[in-house]
Amino acid sequence: MTVTSPIAALRPRSLPARVIGGRCDDLDVSLARARSRSDRLRIAFLIPLSGPAGLWGPSCQASATLAAQEVNAAGGILGREIELVFADAGADPELVAEDTLDLIAENRAEAVIGMSFDQLTKNSRKKIAAELEDLNNILSFTFKDRPASSGDTLVLRPFSGTSDRDIFAARTEDIGAKGDGSGAPAGGLDDEIRAAKERFHAEEAAWFVAVDGDDKVGMIFGELEGQEVHVRIWIHPDYRHRGYGTAALAKSRPELAAYFPAVPLVIRAPGATLV
Repeated sequence: MTVTSPIAALRPRSLPARVIGGRCDDLDVSLARARSRSDRLRIAFLIPLSGPAGLWGPSCQASATLAAQEVNAAGGILGREIELVFADAGADPELVAEDTLDLIAENRAEAVIGMSFDQLTKNSRKKIAAELEDLNNILSFTFKDRPASSGDTLVLRPFSGTSDRDIFAARTEDIGAKGDGSGAPAGGLDDEIRAAKERFHAEEAAWFVAVDGDDKVGMIFGELEGQEVHVRIWIHPDYRHRGYGTAALAKSRPELAAYFPAVPLVIRAPGATLV
C-alpha cells in the first residue's frame, strides 16, 4: 500500500547524480570508520514526518522501534544491536537525499531503510480525483428515478461469516462464481467464507454488506490484486434499479480507502448491478 512521499527517490538508483557525484570515496571511508568505531549497527530509517504522508510517520516510527527491540532481544544482527536514526523523508527529494548522505558521511548511519510511497503524489491525486469525478458523472441519476442513490438510508458494515451467510448465499446463487473475483466456479459456502476470512486476516480483502434499515440489499467486495484493489458491487435482484448500487459504490470508497490506504480502486462491477 502506497502513500505520497519522495521516499522512493532515496533508493540508491534514484539518488540525484549531482548529490552523489564526488562523494562515493568519502562514503566508503565513513562506512569503514563507523563499523570500526561502534558495536551498534546504526540504521537511518527514512519515514515521512511531514508533508502529505506525515500522517503515517508516527505509526512507522513506533513499528520500527518495536521491531528493533525484538531484533536486539534476539541477539541483534551478526551480534550487533540495532540503533535506529530516524530522518524526515517528507521534504523535497533532493534535500532528503543530501541529508541521508550526510548521515552516512558523519558516521551516524551504516545503512539506510526507505519506504516506497509513490501512489499519492500531487499528480496522482489529481488523476484519481478526476477519475472519481468522471465516475460520479457517469453514475448520476435523478433522485426521482433512483431514490436510493442518495445513500441517506444505506449503511455499510463489515461482512460476518455467521450472520451474513444468507446474503452471500443469495449472491453466490445469483452470480455462480467465487467471492474472490477470480471468476472461477463457486465452491461450497463454508469453503468460500473460510477462504474469505483468511484473506481478511492477511489484509488482502475486505467485504461489506449494504443494509437499508433491516434489509440486506447487497454486498461490496474489495480484493487486493497486485497494486490495485478490485471493487465489485452486487445488489440483490429484489433491490435493483433503485439506486442502491450507486449509493453502495459512493460509500464503499472511503471504507475501502481505510482498509487499503492510498491503493487505487478499480471498479469491477457489471453495469446491471450498479443501479
